[in-house]
Amino acid sequence: MSVVEAIPVRQLGRTRYGDVLEDMRAFARSAHAGEEIWLTEHDPVYTLGQGAPQRAVANGIPVVRSDRGGDITYHGPGQVVLYPLVNLAERGIKVKRYVWLLEECAIDLVGGERRPGAPGVYVNGAKIAALGIRVVRGRAYHGLALNVDMDLAPFSAIDPCGYPGLKVTQMKDLGLPTQRVGERLSEILIEKLDA
Repeated sequence: MSVVEAIPVRQLGRTRYGDVLEDMRAFARSAHAGEEIWLTEHDPVYTLGQGAPQRAVANGIPVVRSDRGGDITYHGPGQVVLYPLVNLAERGIKVKRYVWLLEECAIDLVGGERRPGAPGVYVNGAKIAALGIRVVRGRAYHGLALNVDMDLAPFSAIDPCGYPGLKVTQMKDLGLPTQRVGERLSEILIEKLDA
């Protein structure tokens, strides 16, 4: 665990999505938990947001129901997932502003832009970062997934984030540096949270 400013940043390594989901839920509901940022890469998995219709995908990659917002997305090795477990109520940050802050972290790192009504970050019309959050009693969990250097093929089996034909991209294909991405994202987020 490293500390940048006052929020501990935990490097979880490669993880199973379901295990991290349960740990995030427990952390967010704990009356004694402070704030942490978790960085991970997941084993291949499709996740469904709480309102997304149930789907089966015919390529053998598991589909897991989540309690975050949003539709369906893919997580896999080579994608950095940033899970800020922060207390929005204590910080006086509204949900809409928090989503903007998460997107802004990715924009600061890779460039790109937002699309009205379609959370995430896009470069040249292709999605490079997806996000979904959940807030329980003012505490946020879930977060931002940034495609760094991964196999993008599993995205072709779904409509990413529920958008048919949505193209995806990654930092490697854009010629962007792919080292220390999680740490850099964490540093940017902490600066923005403390601003």
